[in-house]
Amino acid sequence: MPPAPAPGMVAAMIAPLLVLLAAAQAAAVPAPSDPIAADWKPIPDDELMVMTLGDGHRVVIRLASAYAPEHVANLKRLAAARWWDGESVYRVQENWVAQWGDPTEKKPLPADIVARPAAEYEIAGFAPAQRMRKADAYSTASGITADGWPVATDGKAAWLTHCYGMVGVARDVSPDTGTGAELFTPIGQSARRLDRNYTVVGRIIEGMQYLSALPRSGAEMGFYATEAERTPLASVRLASDIPAAQRPHYEYRAADNPRFGLAIAKRERPDPPMVAIGASVCDVPLATRRVETGG
Repeated sequence: MPPAPAPGMVAAMIAPLLVLLAAAQAAAVPAPSDPIAADWKPIPDDELMVMTLGDGHRVVIRLASAYAPEHVANLKRLAAARWWDGESVYRVQENWVAQWGDPTEKKPLPADIVARPAAEYEIAGFAPAQRMRKADAYSTASGITADGWPVATDGKAAWLTHCYGMVGVARDVSPDTGTGAELFTPIGQSARRLDRNYTVVGRIIEGMQYLSALPRSGAEMGFYATEAERTPLASVRLASDIPAAQRPHYEYRAADNPRFGLAIAKRERPDPPMVAIGASVCDVPLATRRVETGG
């Protein structure tokens, strides 16, 4: 009969099991800042733009229809006309933006495009569901709207902010506001100095890594010097124009609840040993998720 293990050995054997059990129990209890089922809201199919790159990778853009209606209407017309099919990502500037559309800017636009939409650089008002604790270098206050968009104000006007992954409309000098045919997204630091100077029409909610990881151009302003360097666009479609059986569906996390407020507070006041120094509106994760409908 083998000798019984010493008490110290028993404790050493049990301790790791207790740690694993405690971790499993903690994982089973959601944090107060975690979303519940009611916090997830559907994104309409006609507010999702699916951009398929030449290599098959997919980039999905949530359109800001309520905040830039004229420009978004143009985007929908361009997608319906298949205008972007065969065009490219033709500019990738280090720590700045990736830009796509027609690199020559000479391709004829669909007949129903508004050539000079209103300057939708600002939005109707500053009424976020959650406000950031501190002002920043670009605004006196900022926050997240109930429907999950980052906004800011100077006390007079309000606007959507140019955070990482937001989608803006490239344009020429004023009063040109850009038709929406040429689009860009910040791929490095936030591009907040573009706020109120360019129209924000959406945010990339899936596939951002395929744009942010593209090779940088060493040419002026990041425009690729040769056609071979560009990344082709195979197609751009509204989800509502994709056959139902293939159509992707997404939900966003609503911000008008205490759980989202706690999630922001966790960013602004992190647990030790991190030092709490506040957070920018661009630091707030704006969660979305794909929903499988079985359809």
